[in-house]
Amino acid sequence: MKVVLLGRYMLPNRMEYPCQSVDISPGGLHLAAPAKAAPGDRVIVYLEHLGRIEGVAVRTTMEGFAMTITATSRKREKFTAQLTWLANRDELGLPEDRRHERIVPRNPRSILTMEDGIEHVVRIIDISLSGTAFSTDLDLPMNMPVKIGSTPAKIVRRFDGGFAAEFRFPLSADLLDENLEL
Repeated sequence: MKVVLLGRYMLPNRMEYPCQSVDISPGGLHLAAPAKAAPGDRVIVYLEHLGRIEGVAVRTTMEGFAMTITATSRKREKFTAQLTWLANRDELGLPEDRRHERIVPRNPRSILTMEDGIEHVVRIIDISLSGTAFSTDLDLPMNMPVKIGSTPAKIVRRFDGGFAAEFRFPLSADLLDENLEL
């Protein structure tokens, strides 16, 4: 499927680079990428809406490289469902503001760290792969960089009683459950 998503990837030398998907299937991924992976290289990719994808480079291309996707059958099913949603959202008029499933954590307490290192206790309302909603009495400006727990994020929305923050990099879908603590 021709699905264009922004992200980042890491090569075996542990260097990270920005990337953009050219096309995606449940078994493979073609990336436009500044540093090409050599065939046989293990690659870890984080794409918006999809999260962490692992695989092996199979060939270089004019734009970057193509890779196979290594995933459990459960993760591949979730990945396929997300790809179908991404491919059909425009035709079906599906909302984009709820990119990922929301999870309510068992332990809602977290620490919000400001740029200057000052810490505040906040209550996590919900978490998704791409961000979190939390309640606080603080007055935070939009686009302010923060850390929620140890996760870098920025403030993207204000609502009555709290804020929504978008993570700098998506969380791994494997980690997202009610026991996750930020």
